[in-house]
Amino acid sequence: MSESNPIRVFATHAFEESDDYLRVFEFLESVDRFYYVNVSKPENIPEAGGLQAIKDELIEQMKQAEAIFVLPALYEQKSDLVRFMMDVAEANSMGMVAVRPFGGMAETPEEIVERCQEHIEWNDREMADALRRQARGEDTARWEVLDFPGFDADGPTD
Repeated sequence: MSESNPIRVFATHAFEESDDYLRVFEFLESVDRFYYVNVSKPENIPEAGGLQAIKDELIEQMKQAEAIFVLPALYEQKSDLVRFMMDVAEANSMGMVAVRPFGGMAETPEEIVERCQEHIEWNDREMADALRRQARGEDTARWEVLDFPGFDADGPTD
């Protein structure tokens, strides 16, 4: 993944930019040297054609993606539509990443957990790493480094 070859990301939506939808891309923007393209287009609402036109538009958007973020808050409102998007992702062998409901007040629906390859927290590094794994099969093998004030590699400091 580089600036010339960004990861193509789709986030589940119902043709509106929900708080969680916007939050996904805010978190990804905060990751240094992580390049992605948002291929989901909530503004492309079909003018006519009903439910079939909506499904066709979602398929067109998802065809461009390498990995999908599944947002549980949308599932609570429009479970049939989210199931459809997960079906499209599975049919096209796209990796799916479920992000826990923001704020920790609710649990992710079991169907989402079972169908997604990863179930992660709202954490910029974790989100970027999950995308790398699901979209490109890259394993970051990063270690979390903790800094303890008053200590360095040789022990306590004065």
